[in-house]
Amino acid sequence: QVQLVESGGGLVQPGGSLRLSCAASGSIFRFSVMGWFRQAPGSQRELVASVTHFGITNYADSVKGRFTISRDNAKNTVYLQMNSLNSEDTAVYYCNTHPAVLDYWGQGTQVTVSS
Repeated sequence: QVQLVESGGGLVQPGGSLRLSCAASGSIFRFSVMGWFRQAPGSQRELVASVTHFGITNYADSVKGRFTISRDNAKNTVYLQMNSLNSEDTAVYYCNTHPAVLDYWGQGTQVTVSS
């Protein structure tokens, strides 16, 4: 059984930082490309960043230079360091494999950027 558990969200002021974590159980993590996705109210879920097993990363244009995705294969965990946050980053953040698998979606973690 696969389980992905996101954590680390919260309320942060514009310009602030947060670090999200996603702990993966099951056998999916080791060789999978992992991604962070987000969904803002009224919007479709979008891919924010992805990282291969070997650490090759890709980012959406909207977060390039501000967000950093990383993974610890020994801990089955993927991270998203978010800096210089702004109101447009407000969303529920999820992790999943990339491409995403429907059955793997977890509850996500809420990130709210507001003064």
